[in-house]
Amino acid sequence: MIEFNPVSEASAPGKIILFGEHAVVYGRPAIAAPVSQIRAIATVTHSSSNNCYLVAPDLNRHDRLQDLPDDDALARAAWLVLGVAGLTQPPDVTIRVRSQIPIASGMGSGAAIAAAIIRALAQHLNRPDLQTNEQVSALTYEVEKIHHGTPSGIDNTVVAYEQPIWFVRQSPKNLIEPFKVAAPLRFVVADTGVRSSTKVAVGDVRRQYNQQPAKFARIFDECGRIAQVARQAIKAGNVEKVGQLMTDNHAWLQKMTVSSPELDKLVDAALQAGALGAKLSGAGRGGNMLALVADEAMERQVSTALQQAGATNILTTILK
Repeated sequence: MIEFNPVSEASAPGKIILFGEHAVVYGRPAIAAPVSQIRAIATVTHSSSNNCYLVAPDLNRHDRLQDLPDDDALARAAWLVLGVAGLTQPPDVTIRVRSQIPIASGMGSGAAIAAAIIRALAQHLNRPDLQTNEQVSALTYEVEKIHHGTPSGIDNTVVAYEQPIWFVRQSPKNLIEPFKVAAPLRFVVADTGVRSSTKVAVGDVRRQYNQQPAKFARIFDECGRIAQVARQAIKAGNVEKVGQLMTDNHAWLQKMTVSSPELDKLVDAALQAGALGAKLSGAGRGGNMLALVADEAMERQVSTALQQAGATNILTTILK
């Protein structure tokens, strides 16, 4: 008989992709990092209602788990844990989810929410084997298929391991290498305010690749090369080189057609304000961009410029 924990809580961070978005789907390397100050939090509490409820105030949701369709991401996260735990019926609990991570903005909101639910429910079931980074990442990946269609695996990896990673999608097992940062990297993250579907953007890039394989293979190769050089620059503490490579990467993402006028405007504003480099981050077509800054003074200057250029939300994260 399972001895349930009466109250269990877990969280997962947001994420940013520093280099290699979209190209990572096609086997090129990518670098990603957590944004730990914004998080998704899941709390599982015992309920006397003889039912399992999923409550997400941010999404205006209060649903019975058994009533939700198979393609509901929150329900999928819960059922995956229950399935691996060998339970065909959910326990009498309320799963409450809240998130500080903007939705559809390239910061891994869906992956973070799923990972938080998975950890909290596994904790409630007293299953430490289901709370390991590897297992949480694997289960979150299954949920990511609902959000993205063909996920690269990078979002679930970053939010589960919560550390900077070098990632290469490959068979039979993805290459995942946590790495050290020689010198702190200070990023200003700015939201365009335009929501963007990763699934649609990834699907559109796939369509274009199928139509023009040679052109897009070259674009992916260049993004992969930039990621390779960036890894060495990060390891060497060459912050200026990292910035230059970010701007170069953005140019190739423009060629990939995943930027947007709003993203380009913010990237240009950041560079004109003195940022060391800037690029979109994530699926593109909206969502967030990153600007690398040298210090707090440059951070304030760039943040002001981004706000004036129309950014709807701005935060700073330091990778170290």
